[in-house]
Amino acid sequence: MATVRLEKENMRFQPFDESLFPALVRAMHELDQHYFGARGASAEALSQSLKQGLLGADSGVQVLVALDGAEIAGLATYSLLYPAPQQGGQLFMKDLFVRQAWRGQGLGEQLMRRLAAYAVEKNCVRFDWTTESGNQGAMAFYERLGAQAVTEKVYYRLSGAELQALAEPHSAQDGARSRP
Repeated sequence: MATVRLEKENMRFQPFDESLFPALVRAMHELDQHYFGARGASAEALSQSLKQGLLGADSGVQVLVALDGAEIAGLATYSLLYPAPQQGGQLFMKDLFVRQAWRGQGLGEQLMRRLAAYAVEKNCVRFDWTTESGNQGAMAFYERLGAQAVTEKVYYRLSGAELQALAEPHSAQDGARSRP
């Protein structure tokens, strides 16, 4: 894909709205291909997944998009979490992604600055995210922004059979409830 010159006057930052759904599918498809390659989902599967997951009523996730004209050049997915220290909130970013054609032009930093400003506006006492331990480029980028790696936390995960096994007694007792 060819590099697109970042047009400062054309670049807009805004929360996702439904009119941007086709552009979001394209951006998320590129994100999926970037991280998972051939194992990534098709655009059609992603479209359905976005409707039911990320954009679903229970997701609690917000999406900040960077628009270059009508195309999403970059995005960040995030949530406000409570409680955090000092009775404040925490902004947690799940994904930061700049599409290939717009990389290297400062767009990632602009998205991070907007999220930081939003966190301050919402009285958050911290802004957290994770990255893969092998993603040296991302780690260097975050450190250039002044972020520090959190070494006192351990990140846990349940997936597959382990997730099913832990959920099974609850599911069997309570039936098909949709909330814990």
